[in-house]
Amino acid sequence: MATHREVNPFLKSALEYGPILLFFIAYLRLKDRTFTIAGTEYDGFIVVTAAFIPLLVAATGIMWALTGRLNRMQVATVVLVVVFGGLSVWLNDDRFFKMKPTMIYLLFGGILAVGLLRGQSYLKYVMEEIMPLQDGGWMLLTRRLMYFFIGLAIANEVIWRSFSTETWVYFKTFGLPVAMFGFFMLQGKLFQTYGVDKADR
Repeated sequence: MATHREVNPFLKSALEYGPILLFFIAYLRLKDRTFTIAGTEYDGFIVVTAAFIPLLVAATGIMWALTGRLNRMQVATVVLVVVFGGLSVWLNDDRFFKMKPTMIYLLFGGILAVGLLRGQSYLKYVMEEIMPLQDGGWMLLTRRLMYFFIGLAIANEVIWRSFSTETWVYFKTFGLPVAMFGFFMLQGKLFQTYGVDKADR
């Protein structure tokens, strides 16, 4: 059985967000360029996507080696990046990679929905150690997060289908993380109402 190990928070953040920031920087530098590889032309977005896939896999592998475990969300994210990013590169079609956040958020929202239908909060199993709540709080937070994930999936579809690739890259790099941060910030009253002191557990 693997032992969970703590890792330097700065290193953890670098491994989690570094690949995304590098993707963003590389896209800005290469977005207007076209590359000919093995007789096929690829625009900058596809080339950056091709580089992002192994970078994310490597960062996730390092995280696993350092901590001794990965949560289900991390594993699902890597799998979907490899599948949809790989399809974009293989078919030279950026639409697959742009659909990836939609699939991720629908997957997470669907998992939470299944738990709610069974009268359980799967979110509790993932976050209980860092954010202890009463059972009623977990159910309410899970329901809200389920709807939030569905909303993000819809927003991603609208943006990549209706706006430019550059707009979508900004949305993916900054909009989605800010939205997630804002969601949890707005749950302050819920945390106060249903919070549990770790000393009382």
